[in-house]
Amino acid sequence: MRKTKNSVSYNKWGYIFLIPFMTAFIIFQFIPLLNTIYNSFFENYLVGLNQVGPTFIGLDNYKSLISNGDLLIYTRNTLILWVMCFVPQIILSLTLAAWFSDASLKLKGTRFFKTVIYLPNLIMASAFSMLFFTLFSERGPINSILIQLGILSKPFVFFSSTIATRTLIAFMNCMMWFGNTTILLMAGMMGIDGSLFEAAQVDGATSTQVFFKVTLPLLRPILLYVMITSLIGGLQLFDVPQILTNGTGDPMRNTMTLIMFLNNHLYSKNYGMAGALSVMLFIITCILSLIIFKASGHDKRK
Repeated sequence: MRKTKNSVSYNKWGYIFLIPFMTAFIIFQFIPLLNTIYNSFFENYLVGLNQVGPTFIGLDNYKSLISNGDLLIYTRNTLILWVMCFVPQIILSLTLAAWFSDASLKLKGTRFFKTVIYLPNLIMASAFSMLFFTLFSERGPINSILIQLGILSKPFVFFSSTIATRTLIAFMNCMMWFGNTTILLMAGMMGIDGSLFEAAQVDGATSTQVFFKVTLPLLRPILLYVMITSLIGGLQLFDVPQILTNGTGDPMRNTMTLIMFLNNHLYSKNYGMAGALSVMLFIITCILSLIIFKASGHDKRK
């Protein structure tokens, strides 16, 4: 049909509403990204008060990162911390989401509990870190309680133990983010057609079988989203280990993450190496996200 003179096309309004977002994206994300990539090819740092560079050195910054082995060590540290956080987080979130979304349980006060489990996500990571740093310090209340109970004979230095420090970091991140993950999974479960659960129960399936045979397969898109976003957040882990270890990544640099390593270069004004590390972090994130996407089988066409 031909458009009459009085007909109105609303297509243009979609593009008009995108203008503020695209403007902010180009100014605050795309241009800085290009500038970071550009700086990564230059030698540019401060020695005392003397500025060295910028001098074009090609791929030397990347070669230095790969050859000295620090990139591999800090990538391993970051991934270990992410796995230690993500595994208990996804188990806890799946359990709570299944519990709250099960209409047959007829739970009371679900709105209150949903609010409570999300509250830790609203607390600043720095405040959380300072709280745990005080609780688990050598003269903190945790050591005092353990000594009074006779479990310890002398204060245990938690932050001198790799396992203890990594566990505390993972526990704090799990506490801060499991509420957000629970809400996402709960939304996915509530979007599943209830007739599928009824059909499974009529066929004699148990609650466990319904969960693993019906709920989890239909939650695959949400689980994939949660896993990839959690991975991206895990690779950007900075504030909690930075505060707990005072930026040192101790003990023995076993809690030094990629972003802490990047921050050290920025603090020393080594902008060329910081730019190269940022690009490498972007590449690592893309590769790991692609591996998760492929491993999930979500890209296979039926």
